[in-house]
Amino acid sequence: MGSDRMVAVFGAYGHTGRFVVAELRARGFRPVLVGRDPDKLKALAYGTEMHGAGAYGTGDRAAGAYGTAPDIRTASAHDPASVDRALTGAAAVINCAGPFATTAAPVIEAALRAGIPYLDVAAEIEANLDTFAHYAERAREAEALIVPAMAFFGGFGDLLATAAMGDWTAADEVHIAYGLSSWHPTAGTRTAGAVSRKRRGAGRRIRYTEGRLEHRDDAPPTMEWPFPEPLGPRAVIGEFTMADVVTVPSHLTVPEVRTYMTADAARDLASPDTPAPAAADERGRSDQTFLVDVTVRSGGAERRAVARGQDIYAVTAPLVVEAAERVLTGRTRAVGVASAGRMFDAPDFLRALSPHITVELFT
Repeated sequence: MGSDRMVAVFGAYGHTGRFVVAELRARGFRPVLVGRDPDKLKALAYGTEMHGAGAYGTGDRAAGAYGTAPDIRTASAHDPASVDRALTGAAAVINCAGPFATTAAPVIEAALRAGIPYLDVAAEIEANLDTFAHYAERAREAEALIVPAMAFFGGFGDLLATAAMGDWTAADEVHIAYGLSSWHPTAGTRTAGAVSRKRRGAGRRIRYTEGRLEHRDDAPPTMEWPFPEPLGPRAVIGEFTMADVVTVPSHLTVPEVRTYMTADAARDLASPDTPAPAAADERGRSDQTFLVDVTVRSGGAERRAVARGQDIYAVTAPLVVEAAERVLTGRTRAVGVASAGRMFDAPDFLRALSPHITVELFT
């Protein structure tokens, strides 16, 4: 297998990283497993730490999945030389290791030194802002490709909003409502959330209004959102701000971007007693379902996109791997730092996800 099919996965043995490794393998790529803990990397490579049937299968098949031993490389974001070694020979790197406030910059720097594309699955608002602010000019000058937030939160909402916009060049408002049946956060989600809260200040929240990010000290509003069936109208936390407030306005002319979360899921996330997600099928997905309802408004007109699927962590894998495949085959629309909706043909990208997500556009 050629080096053009080798993709380094930084944070390969994390919850989302394992899904990404499995998706890369399913598409014929050769994942390079990268992380700090060599024992966890070996466990993942040889099928003793797995989602479903494991990243490489089990037993004799594990070592021979590609006709060679799994590629395991130990690296730490705090050791630039180790990250450089980990990326040697890779065609691209996917960063799945949060908190991204700590890992994004070191891995981006290594990707720039290696001359390869960088993608991550960051949902941290501040980390994504840092990527755009610190690397936009450098990456553009180097004609490098950097795609942050290529995940359920940030990238997916951006693709849906971009597709819903259609031929509109601007809009007044984008509303992205997340209808999750439940939210069992991973340890990584909890850690990343704590880092973001510390950066913005205790008790402060963020919203995107009048074309800029605004910090607020008051409680977010609650309301009812008219989700389509089978979910139906549900109580939501309004201004439950996610990475979409970075990705969407990074390329769409929209002064108001609001995101919403079903109140039950928000309570799950807030509770320290909510357990981590548990596998419910052979692919390792949890039984969580989601419905994402995106509304774009301009004047008196309205356009909409609705998406349905299972497991927000698992579905991040086809999202970021589809993006990596398009980057490596030249199906991109920008250079430098760009979100999913700017980098790719949004309607075509969403169609490619049909085995994993059902999407309806009402434009």
